[in-house]
Amino acid sequence: MSDNTKINASSAPKPVGSYPHARKVGNLLFLSGVGPRTAGSDANDSGVPGLKLDHNGNFLEFDFEAQCRSVFDNVRAVLEASGSKWENLVDVTVFLVNMKRDFATYNRVYAEYFKDAQPCRTTVEINSLPTPIAIELKCIATIE
Repeated sequence: MSDNTKINASSAPKPVGSYPHARKVGNLLFLSGVGPRTAGSDANDSGVPGLKLDHNGNFLEFDFEAQCRSVFDNVRAVLEASGSKWENLVDVTVFLVNMKRDFATYNRVYAEYFKDAQPCRTTVEINSLPTPIAIELKCIATIE
């Protein structure tokens, strides 16, 4: 890879816009926002674990923990497709659409995934995301 390479991971959900999954610059890897949709789903197909909507977009089922686990799996897929790994994460920005409802669950699941590798982390609440998801991660990692 060159010093400024765009990366798209076939094992991760397609981006919902015109951007790569990641960009390598030197020995740093910058991931675009990664959500919990499953690989093969697109912006028109929710494909979100633990989420079922009715025809009006109202929740029929909502499992935030399933979304957390899926977003971590997607981050891992992008990292591995980019020549990096989970332990190389150095910074994670977390976007939650409902901090009060979801932070405790997120914090518990995060602790499971980051027992040893502990990147810097910032968590912010936002009004919404472009698809009906409740969490998105923006990450920076190194490539050895």
